[in-house]
Amino acid sequence: MSEPAETQQAQNAKAEGDVEQKAPLRPWQVISSVFAAGLGVQSSRNRERDFKQGRFGVFIAAGLIFTLLFIVTVVAIVKIVISSAA
Repeated sequence: MSEPAETQQAQNAKAEGDVEQKAPLRPWQVISSVFAAGLGVQSSRNRERDFKQGRFGVFIAAGLIFTLLFIVTVVAIVKIVISSAA
């Protein structure tokens, strides 16, 4: 008699896990993941969440945007430093 109750609990847990895995990542989660990964401080928990819930194309686009912004920022800082030293 306890077997059907355990089966029902297992099915409920599985259904809750499926809902959690299929929920898309929010934009701030993608941005924070890309930023953390770019700095090399991404946690394994967030990395696993990204692989399970995230879409490949979204992370590629966010990574390219992050890289371009990083390059533009570095170039701007170098230009400011060079112009103020001259």
